[in-house]
Amino acid sequence: MTHEMAHPLVTQLRFARSEFLRCLDGVTDEEARHRFEPMNSISWMVGHLANQENTYWVLMAQGKQIAPQLYPLVGYGKPASTPPLAEMWAAWREVTQTADVYLDALTTDMLQTHFEWRGKPLPESAGTLLLRNIYHYWFHTGEAYAVRQMLGHTGLPDFVGDMRTAVYRPEIKNEKQDENATANRQ
Repeated sequence: MTHEMAHPLVTQLRFARSEFLRCLDGVTDEEARHRFEPMNSISWMVGHLANQENTYWVLMAQGKQIAPQLYPLVGYGKPASTPPLAEMWAAWREVTQTADVYLDALTTDMLQTHFEWRGKPLPESAGTLLLRNIYHYWFHTGEAYAVRQMLGHTGLPDFVGDMRTAVYRPEIKNEKQDENATANRQ
C-alpha cells in the first residue's frame, strides 16, 4: 500500500504531522530549548511526539525499538527537559519513517485489534491509539504556536492550513469487509 492508498485516519495523522512541521518552520535550537514554565520546550515537544509514535507504531506494532533514549528524556510524566532540537528532529524523522511501514499497511480490521504490552492487551484498540496520536499532535501544535508567540515571533502561519492533502474520503474497503457486509445483510 502507498501513502496515497493509506487508511483515511493515517492520512489525517500525516496531515497533523505536516501542520506540526509547518508550525515549527524556522525555529532555532536556542528558541526550541527555551522553556516558559509550566509549558514544555519546543524541542521537548518534538521528541515527545516521536516517543509516542515510537511506542505505538514501532515498538508495539512492529516489535522494534529504534529510539530507547526518548522515553527517559521526553516521556509522559518524566521531568521537564530541553534537549537539542537537531537530535529531536533526527529521532522524529527516523521514528516516523519506521512507523510509516506499519501505518501504510493498516486496515480497518487491524485498527480494531489491541496491542499487547507486558503480556496483556491494551484497553485501547490500535484505532483509538491512532486517534490519540492525531489529537496529541494537534495539542502540541497549539502549545508550540503559543510558545512561538511568547518568543515574539510574528507572521506565524494560520491553522488549520491547506486541507488538500487531508480531504474527507470514504474508507477503501477490502474484499473481506465486503464479504462480511454481504453475509450480515443476508
